Amino acid sequence: MEFVIKISQFLLSLSLLIVLHELGHFIPAKLFKTRVEKFYLFFDIKYSLFKKKIGETVYGIGWLPLGGYVKISGMIDESMDKEQMAQEPQPWEFRSKPAWQRLIIMLGGVTVNFILAILIYIGMTFYYGDKILPVENIKDGLAISSTVANKAGLLTGDKIISVDGETITNFSEISEKVLFGKEITLVRNGKQEIVTLPEDFLAQLIDSKEKSFIEKRMPFVIAQIPDTSFNKTSGIKVGDIVTAVNNNKTKYIDEVKGALEQYKGQEVAATILRDGKDEVTVPLKINEEGQLNLFFASGVPDSNLEKLGYYEFETKKYGFFESFPVGMQKAWDKLGSYIKQVKAIFTPSTGAYKGVGGFKAIYDIFPDFWSWQAFWGITAFLSIMLGFLNLLPIPALDGGHVMFLLYEMISGRKPSDKFLEYAQMVGFFILIALVLFANGNDIFKAIFD
Repeated sequence: MEFVIKISQFLLSLSLLIVLHELGHFIPAKLFKTRVEKFYLFFDIKYSLFKKKIGETVYGIGWLPLGGYVKISGMIDESMDKEQMAQEPQPWEFRSKPAWQRLIIMLGGVTVNFILAILIYIGMTFYYGDKILPVENIKDGLAISSTVANKAGLLTGDKIISVDGETITNFSEISEKVLFGKEITLVRNGKQEIVTLPEDFLAQLIDSKEKSFIEKRMPFVIAQIPDTSFNKTSGIKVGDIVTAVNNNKTKYIDEVKGALEQYKGQEVAATILRDGKDEVTVPLKINEEGQLNLFFASGVPDSNLEKLGYYEFETKKYGFFESFPVGMQKAWDKLGSYIKQVKAIFTPSTGAYKGVGGFKAIYDIFPDFWSWQAFWGITAFLSIMLGFLNLLPIPALDGGHVMFLLYEMISGRKPSDKFLEYAQMVGFFILIALVLFANGNDIFKAIFD
């Protein structure tokens, strides 16, 4: 069932983005009286799942869900229709239109992607508002559970206040800024310190295969008591929170783990918070490995953390008109964040290329439960990603066509059809290589992780 939910969100998001992107090309093409021969969701190699001709355009759904396309008459694209290009240009063809019209047609797809992302962020801002955890409300510092981060100089209990001189105000900003940052300013044991991260910090994290990095410090909540546990008859219950071990306060998971290490092979008196209000004491056995033979919760909902007094969150609601500048700023921030990621990927010394993923990586982003808030947030980010990647000056991408059109408009000389054909082929092979690399990374991780 979880697979069905994830794949449904993935395909719905992908389909929405593809159809709207291609509409961005289709609509201006029609406005400029340019013939569109095909409009396809997914690729129709050899055959289509569905197709219907309306007017001069065949609308269809292909069987290979790796994208989509519009085939515009008189345009050198992935179809490589050399027979059509060998004939005399016709008035309805792309190549017969003025350069400024061709430029608008080519920019239509990415324009729709960016507008879509902005509209989604505006809508989410208005409907959901913002729930944030201000850094100043994290009284006892962060949980740094990564050994790589520990070796780099970040420790549990640190309060990160700025990255590369930029002040951090919201918990949700911390992980991303640290990942792509160099100099971390933090407070440890009441003293301000500066930690300089190694250039290949991101690569080390990827190689370590550690699932967590920087998180909120969580209480030690009992999630499961196995039937074989030597603490099954101790009186402890699912949902109990360990708040002290032998009268030593243990507010967080890391403090409980430290106490377990201290009392290996012993029986201790554990103070338990039950139902969020009652404190009881139960005897717990700790084995020689410093374990209780119990499972604790890896995460606790924010609402529960707030009720227990661990963190104080802030919720802000926006009026309709207030949502516009806030939503636009969110879209801008996400674009800036993605550009940083791309820059890191193309800087070999960072090792960020190791984290590049394909369709499996995108699929994994979606939660295994249905959440419209998560769905729209991911779709907005993917729309920005799709728009930016399509603007890269690689032949076969929209950005490649735009590059040649700008050259034509500036120089007054149009590249020959033969040159554009060769450029399209080179761009196509570059794209195939990138797709194989990204999805190859997915396969490698699936086998060896």
